[in-house]
Amino acid sequence: MAHAGNEVTQIQTKLKRWGYYSGSIDGIYGSQTLSAVKYFQRKNGLTADGIAGPATLNAMGIMSSSNNSGGSSSSNSSNVNLLARLVYSEARGEPYSGQVAVAAVVLNRVKSSSFPNTIPGVIYQSGAFDAVSDGQINLSPNTTAKNAAQDAINGWDPSYGAIYYFNPSTATNKWIWSRPATVTIGNHRFCK
Repeated sequence: MAHAGNEVTQIQTKLKRWGYYSGSIDGIYGSQTLSAVKYFQRKNGLTADGIAGPATLNAMGIMSSSNNSGGSSSSNSSNVNLLARLVYSEARGEPYSGQVAVAAVVLNRVKSSSFPNTIPGVIYQSGAFDAVSDGQINLSPNTTAKNAAQDAINGWDPSYGAIYYFNPSTATNKWIWSRPATVTIGNHRFCK
């Protein structure tokens, strides 16, 4: 995923040069970069959602990775699709931020040394997600789930760094209740 970091580095470099961003150029789409992108979007008449999508990248004069046929884009799109399938099967009917948060949990696990270090590795880890064991992972995701997966990949994390979530009204695992909660969105409680 060096490509994504490189794209973020380009975004940070340009925003810093133009005075929107004062943080360090580290290739990480963190909260400072997010607010700098929103500031840029507002000033340029774009939807200020903090998502560096094609229109925003275009306005910055950056070629979006989705426009070029690089090797990473195909694996990236299959990761987005797999993540969207998980979001749809685990969280359809939840508020949008709750769907993004479920995707963010997967990405937080990828970053954590306690879990596999790829999106498929995390999702297909034995016993990790009910949707995999009951086959719902194979349902086709809707647009909302796809957008939620992409937002999480772009760096939005409404779960505040959570690596677990559960539904308090259906949870049978006693251990999960011992985890420190970060936030509750819809029917899901997110925790570390």
